[in-house]
Amino acid sequence: MADAEIIDGKVFAQKLRSRITSATEIIKQKYNSTPGLAVVLVGEDPASEVYVRNKGKQTTECGMVSFEHKLTDEVSQSELLDLIQKLNNDESVDGILVQLPLPEHIDPQAVLDAINPEKDVDGFHVVNAGKLATGGDALVPCTPLGCLLMLKDYFGDLSGKNAVVVGRSNIVGKPMAALLTRENCTVTIAHSRTKDLPSVCRSADILIAAVGKAEMVEEDWVSEKTVVIDVGINRIPAPERGEGKMRLVGDVAFDEVKRKAKAITPVPGGVGPMTIAVLLRNTIEAACRRRGWDLPDL
Repeated sequence: MADAEIIDGKVFAQKLRSRITSATEIIKQKYNSTPGLAVVLVGEDPASEVYVRNKGKQTTECGMVSFEHKLTDEVSQSELLDLIQKLNNDESVDGILVQLPLPEHIDPQAVLDAINPEKDVDGFHVVNAGKLATGGDALVPCTPLGCLLMLKDYFGDLSGKNAVVVGRSNIVGKPMAALLTRENCTVTIAHSRTKDLPSVCRSADILIAAVGKAEMVEEDWVSEKTVVIDVGINRIPAPERGEGKMRLVGDVAFDEVKRKAKAITPVPGGVGPMTIAVLLRNTIEAACRRRGWDLPDL
């Protein structure tokens, strides 16, 4: 039996960024305006700093304007909320993203709720979450939307597919289930309390692993028809690389599962590259929606 087809997120994200660059140019020419993304980073978390730097780089590469606001971890919640209000009122800013996690003295929900839902390119505001859950027109969280775009590229029509989402977070699990439901899939949300979880997963045409537990999904959790989307990013010890070294793995035991599944996303190189690309896609969408412009093909 041949190994599973590898769904390459890097290649897909590159194609999406190319379409975003074209869309940005159309907006510039048609409306004499350049979409802008504001990213707010609080503190000096190394992983967040790298992520924010990559966001800024890709934003400008696609022809958009990048606004970066770096604050110390001693900033007060009221000062951060004041900055968000200024960005809400700034016409040159179409998307606002506050990088998580935030310092302990700042309530992340209060910060996310302060962002204008029309500029909420992370899709975390309760207004956007509510619209997505009820079938409305919403800005959608980047990671689930990236997963959906890859699935639609692989399958075409998703109608009637049996989808199992392992994980029920507000960031991935719940919006992923809502998106798949909107595509006429039959959706099961599974989690740590699900009875006979491997059996539930084996029934899936589409299996989304989003639990944050390294290599939890094993070979006998999938069937030969299963397309596996691995959202997990976990660091585990890699003694073979040297003392204290770590490596990235997903929520799926990749080397095992690829021997049986129909298709699978790797970690790294699967869902991860899609997240920033979809963030830029959301910024284009927010710019057009907010101003009543025609949305170029993305």
